[in-house]
Amino acid sequence: MFMRLIVALLALFCIPSLSGATEVQLSDVVKALETPFKAQTKPLDRIQDFTAEFLQESHIASIDRTQYGEGIVRFKFLASLEGQPSMAKFRWEYRKPSIQEIISDGQIMWVYIPENRQVIESDISQVSGQQGQNPVTFLSGLGNLSRDFVINWSPAKTDQAGDYLLQLKPRENSQFIQQIEVVVSHKAVNNWLIKQKTGQIFPISATQIIDPNGNRTTIKFHDVQVNQNLADKLFSFTRPEGVELVNPGDQLSF
Repeated sequence: MFMRLIVALLALFCIPSLSGATEVQLSDVVKALETPFKAQTKPLDRIQDFTAEFLQESHIASIDRTQYGEGIVRFKFLASLEGQPSMAKFRWEYRKPSIQEIISDGQIMWVYIPENRQVIESDISQVSGQQGQNPVTFLSGLGNLSRDFVINWSPAKTDQAGDYLLQLKPRENSQFIQQIEVVVSHKAVNNWLIKQKTGQIFPISATQIIDPNGNRTTIKFHDVQVNQNLADKLFSFTRPEGVELVNPGDQLSF
């Protein structure tokens, strides 16, 4: 019995770890990131929706000022044909630095600022054509990142937690984005490499968007829940009485 225990322990310690024995390739991380959101992925392996708490840090380069925010975000991904622009319903609710909501039902987007008694209403098609070029639509197009961006490792491939760091640059010139840095969960990557499974773990831990003027917006996600069958009513907006409706025209710059 004692010898069997020794043999079992030796066998356990001789099993090579994924990180030590096999170097994770860039393509592995990209597949783990994109696959849960691709149209052709099996429904059980897809992320249909997610809810997360978020922390936001926005640095304005021209005045060297940083603003902090936090809140909750909900996304519901809409089925689309392969090759067609991906769309999503979303709801960003900011608690800090001030109360604000950014809501879309997949057709209309509302930016509601209760303090100003105003809501900006836009046709989402104004930004859907900029998939991968506009921060508003970035998360909607997670299944097509390789199409919209040139993806490489960041100078440091991993952070202290072991998560993978990617650097994305738009394939077309963008007035909104110079590059995006994405932190990809090592747990999601391991689940893909070991089990060929996706859909259980939201693959993004954080993003940082840098615009051509050097402004940086960093968003970190935590307490993420996936596939909660979010109700469609979460992604609709009814204008409260006394709130002014504002049409931004072509001046969309979120």
